[in-house]
Amino acid sequence: MDNRRIFTLIIFFILYFGKVTAQEETVYDKIDLFGEVLDKINKEYVEEVDQSDTIDAAINGVLQSLDPYSSYMSPKNLEEMQTETRGEFGGLGIEVGMEAGVVKVISPLDNSPAEREGVKAGDYIVKINDTQVQGKTLNEAVELMRGPVGSTLEITVRRIGLRKSLVFNITREIIQVASVKSEVFDEKIGYIRLTSFNENSDDQIKKKIKEFKKNKKIEGYILDLRNNPGGLLGQAIKISDFFLDDGEIVSTKGRKKNENQKWFAREGDIINGKALIVLINKGSASASEIVAGALKDHKRAVLVGEKSYGKGSVQSIIPLKNRGAIRLTISKYYLPSGKSISEVGVIPDITVEEESDDFRILSENDNQLKFARKLFTG
Repeated sequence: MDNRRIFTLIIFFILYFGKVTAQEETVYDKIDLFGEVLDKINKEYVEEVDQSDTIDAAINGVLQSLDPYSSYMSPKNLEEMQTETRGEFGGLGIEVGMEAGVVKVISPLDNSPAEREGVKAGDYIVKINDTQVQGKTLNEAVELMRGPVGSTLEITVRRIGLRKSLVFNITREIIQVASVKSEVFDEKIGYIRLTSFNENSDDQIKKKIKEFKKNKKIEGYILDLRNNPGGLLGQAIKISDFFLDDGEIVSTKGRKKNENQKWFAREGDIINGKALIVLINKGSASASEIVAGALKDHKRAVLVGEKSYGKGSVQSIIPLKNRGAIRLTISKYYLPSGKSISEVGVIPDITVEEESDDFRILSENDNQLKFARKLFTG
């Protein structure tokens, strides 16, 4: 029995045994139409198609029509994602999303193959090897970028402000995610770089600050959230709370009542009110924006750098019967001021832009960090 007949039979039983509204009838008509289209593709398309892959693509199309962050994960995709979240995986080292049907780099990870070759937050990937990315789903594009460690691929990107495309040849590596780095600048500035919000990021930051406190010369801190694509909401709340004594940190609003929540800071500023500068750029997204936005709204930190990415929604991984899952947007988050940063971003107090295509975080031409250090040293 072909797919169209299966769908038609299902609809028949629903219509026959239950009362339906006019809206439901329209939905059933659309399901029947989908079955007909699938049947035509199967019989008439120039090449033989895998109907399972076609249906997966259709499911993913539905989800990505909702927003750039909702998507379908096959059992294989879900397994690969779980491998990545354990903190070690093979790849290029970039966080990507979709924007207007194009794959966009949210941020490259620190010292990743992509970052070392010069890929930047905000780049649009238009070609992977010889394959055009336009029209591909996010999962399809990610799959094209995967491959054996040590193998090389070519990606072509378009960068705002440049007329010509940029071509990068990148060798895949094992990507090890170390979420917290630190050092002391000018003998009196405690510098902490947070590259992602993992399960133990808060413990790592707390440990680093305890080490800094042993140095009686520390006068202030720099929290660097540049090119941090985000991560766990709970970690963003805990890390914001480190630097606040009271007040709202973030709220979420969704379709269901249990998704409407507010989180508040508890008394106890871990750095005892010392000066705090937060560095952000267009690669700072999601959880990074929660921390930066909360500290800015409470006037607890001075934000330096560029406007952040603008990802103000919360996704949940919902398991499916086939052992795959859907990543679905279930709520949006709002800063203490009541503002949403979706597609807007967090605006720094002091704008310092990346002035060179050779810009690298913690390199000699890191003018954003240089500016932040000058605020302490005068």
